[in-house]
Amino acid sequence: MNPDHLHEIHQRWAKEPLNRDSDDAGYPDSWYFEQCGGCVHWIALGGSLGDDWGVCSGASSAFGGRVRFEHDGCDEFIEDHSGFGVQRG
Repeated sequence: MNPDHLHEIHQRWAKEPLNRDSDDAGYPDSWYFEQCGGCVHWIALGGSLGDDWGVCSGASSAFGGRVRFEHDGCDEFIEDHSGFGVQRG
């Protein structure tokens, strides 16, 4: 895929508001460990878009079936110990 097109996709999707934005005041420290990219429901997109974007497969998540940014998150997070997420402990 054309790199310019991939960049345009990333820029367009990045304009969508996050459910959990780490720049927001009051962002709990625990949410840094509960991001989409470290969840068992995360399915990364192919190619370079998959470095930042994936689809949530969580049936009970409000974001199931939707493209999400890897650093977003929701209340249905389940840690994937083989995922990219920072492991506590």
